[in-house]
Amino acid sequence: MVSKVLVSACLLGERVRFDGAGKRSAHPVLVRWQEEERVVPVCPEVAGGLPVPRPAAEIRGRLVVARDGGDVTAAFARGAEEALRLAREHGIAVAVLKAKSPSCGSGEIYDGTFTKTLVPGDGRTTELLRAHGIAVFSEHEWDAAAAALEVRSAR
Repeated sequence: MVSKVLVSACLLGERVRFDGAGKRSAHPVLVRWQEEERVVPVCPEVAGGLPVPRPAAEIRGRLVVARDGGDVTAAFARGAEEALRLAREHGIAVAVLKAKSPSCGSGEIYDGTFTKTLVPGDGRTTELLRAHGIAVFSEHEWDAAAAALEVRSAR
């Protein structure tokens, strides 16, 4: 059986980002995974019930707040749970998610002030997936994700 990989839907070109855009990646690793039918797409924010387009959101403490002041924490939690459900359903051990996102960011996220200030941290989905043993990488780490997939597939 081929090991599947969870990938942010926006990285596949799906227009699911807050601004209604996609962020298609053409990295050779992703292209190969698509050809091998390994990719399971997910947009935790849409899966959590948020519309496209929607106000930008950032993490502020334990809350996720929208630029318009709305508390979208519950939607982000629902989306993270849906991503985890998909990962479990497909036996996924590796995910490649959108950098800096309040859902998918890994290692750095925006600070909640909507000033494009980055701080160390992970998005809500990344936190939950990592807490359940899933290795999460950003779209700047395709080669590392591929190496992790090979190691985990060999187990």
